[in-house]
Amino acid sequence: RDLAESERVVLAPHLGSATVEARGVLREELGEDYLVALNLVSAAPDWLRAINAKPGNLGLDLRGGVHFLLEVDMQSAIRGALEQKVGDMRRFMREQDIRYRGTTLEGDAIELRFADEQQRSQALDGLRRQHDALAFRQVAIGEQPALVARMSEQARRQEREQALEQNITTLRNRVNELGIAEPIVQQQGEQRIVVQLPGVQDTTRAKEILGATATLEFRLVHGTRSAWRQAAQSGDVPFEARLYERRNGQPILLARDVIVTGDQIEGASSTFDNQSGQPVVAVNLNNAGADRMQDVTADHVGDRMAVVFIENNVETKTVDGERVKERSRTEEVINVATIRDVLSNRFQIEGLGSEEARDLALLLRAGSLSAPIEIIEERTIGPSLGQDNIDKGLMSVLVGLALVALFIPLYYRAFGLIADVALGVNLVLVMGVLSVLQATLTLPGIAGIVLTVGMAVDANV
Repeated sequence: RDLAESERVVLAPHLGSATVEARGVLREELGEDYLVALNLVSAAPDWLRAINAKPGNLGLDLRGGVHFLLEVDMQSAIRGALEQKVGDMRRFMREQDIRYRGTTLEGDAIELRFADEQQRSQALDGLRRQHDALAFRQVAIGEQPALVARMSEQARRQEREQALEQNITTLRNRVNELGIAEPIVQQQGEQRIVVQLPGVQDTTRAKEILGATATLEFRLVHGTRSAWRQAAQSGDVPFEARLYERRNGQPILLARDVIVTGDQIEGASSTFDNQSGQPVVAVNLNNAGADRMQDVTADHVGDRMAVVFIENNVETKTVDGERVKERSRTEEVINVATIRDVLSNRFQIEGLGSEEARDLALLLRAGSLSAPIEIIEERTIGPSLGQDNIDKGLMSVLVGLALVALFIPLYYRAFGLIADVALGVNLVLVMGVLSVLQATLTLPGIAGIVLTVGMAVDANV
């Protein structure tokens, strides 16, 4: 049957195990303009829907679905914040014409080396005003005057809280993109997130989308092809550049400064280029990103700009009987293009496959995770087990109701019959309130209803 619900169409064929195959066919036929997702559809009769009655929501243990327990890598969150501050410091010192010999990030400390004491003092005054969350200390590295900056404990705590909050928001956006109804995404403890997706059958797809930490960086291309090859062979990379690898395996040098990051992308959609017919991702930047892109491209018309695809992964392995987290970071140049004109808030990214373009657009729309996450627990409850819980729960309510309904009239006579009628009304009202409030009914909730049967009849008497 087809149900038109606002801006979506629900197809409810009786296909059983062929539902997944049907979804694949629909995705291929409808293309990128439609989101096709698996879900469960209400079996409420038409007369109930005609009076706007809504079915009650069922929890994961009754409906079936998947439960994930995710852990946020707080160490990567802190390091990401420090890397961003390093970039801000470099930009500040260039703008103020402060001569510095280099900046490095060693563990949780930022080291800045200067040409002389005067340059260090000038930098220290400005950096303290801009980065009040950092504690600066004057040291000497070798014979060079230097500054060492560390993040205060309060700032670390704030970064961890922001990382957890940002990840929860991003995960909710990603779940919404999957088209899942009544999901649960909530915090558990200081660095864990619980995600419950009722009715989900394609768990592999859900894990890929939830755990992906893909983001983008836009950088200017540095040097020539011969310089790229020489840097790759000798390992001697210019200070103002970084060595990357393109998808074809060829090396390329990009500017160390980032023009725009994925955090400044507020919209993305997968489409096809009108001229080449190849898959592309159309990107919209926020105001800050658009201003930055416009300023840089205005000064570099005719130069080349690269798009870097970045993905962070965390994997837990057992080494000598202990669980050890291994972090990996993949950086790949997916596109290099010449800046033909000044860019602003809208442009498109090429060089992707159709599936890659879809996934990248989805992740960019939902926002990037501020820190990698790891799935440390996964439980899948099949629809058959959920239905079995419903059947047993319903049976327990009916048995309890029948026993109480028989015992009370035998003991209280006519007043017992009145109490039984009130008990039936009570159960109807409980289920009605659950439906009106759109509350979620779980297996412990059914146990509570069984308890209510005994308690309510006593109150009625």
